[in-house]
Amino acid sequence: MVRREVLDDYLRTRAEGAGAQVVNGLFLRYEAPKELNGSYVVHYNHYDSSNGKAGGEKRTFEVDAIVGADGANSRVAKDMGAGDYEYAIAFQERVRIPDDKMKYYEERAEMYVGDDVSPDFYGWVFPKCDHVAVGTGTVTHKPDIKKFQAATRLRAKDRIEGGKIIRVEAHPIPEHPRPKRVAGRVTLVGDAAGYVTKCSGEGIYFAAKSGRMCAEAIVAGSANGTRMVEESDLRKYLAEFDRLYWPTYKVLDVLQKVFYRSNAAREAFVEMCADDYVQRMTFDSYLYKRVVPGNPLDDIKLAVNTIGSLVRATALRREMEKVTL
Repeated sequence: MVRREVLDDYLRTRAEGAGAQVVNGLFLRYEAPKELNGSYVVHYNHYDSSNGKAGGEKRTFEVDAIVGADGANSRVAKDMGAGDYEYAIAFQERVRIPDDKMKYYEERAEMYVGDDVSPDFYGWVFPKCDHVAVGTGTVTHKPDIKKFQAATRLRAKDRIEGGKIIRVEAHPIPEHPRPKRVAGRVTLVGDAAGYVTKCSGEGIYFAAKSGRMCAEAIVAGSANGTRMVEESDLRKYLAEFDRLYWPTYKVLDVLQKVFYRSNAAREAFVEMCADDYVQRMTFDSYLYKRVVPGNPLDDIKLAVNTIGSLVRATALRREMEKVTL
């Protein structure tokens, strides 16, 4: 599983080695050009330990185009009027567990479903090299996130017992792309654009992929920097990204709406995932990040089995409700 503190530093170092100017700063706002092909003026706080200013020093620089890759709470998106989106809140604790328990997670990640860990998402234990991340998320019950986190820890209790919490993290997870992703020569990528899949909550691949596709569109549109890039060039990146990945987002959206809505539906989901065909299709789809075409006969069989699982799980829920009443 990706450790952002390692990956991000690697990417910055590689970019700097390739000629990028790395600035330690906080983006504040930008000014749009006043004439055609004029420069954008970026306002930011520059942080430098040598100047003795804890709050940073306000500076500006000029650029031809702006790519907002500043996360789900993107200031670039706000400045360009990109619009809002529904979001989940993800909460996780990094836990360093004893070596003998860590061996259990060397080739394994765990996913928990149920109203106790989340009414509309899932809980998880993901290995992070020398420790694990224990967390959960929700869209509909954000104020209860700590209660869901406690339930997730309880589920994993035997396997993380004796562990020490080394970091606590909370992040918003976009539920769909922003209504507007391009304005002039300003565009968005990654979480800033809302490129996180439902059902799984995965975003790191699509962040990297959208960034690369956007960069390639800028290089091609500017003819390797010999002419000014235009909004139409940036829209080509959006069109290609949507063409490749819209089906993936749509399918996972449907899966979340069908299988994360109740404990009965989650039981059906767990039962469905035991099928070899489902596992193979899921693996291939996650590997290639696209909806992989299946065998028509197996697809029909899967549809019938899924309906059967939903019916059985619903019947079981009704019987359990009678018992609890």
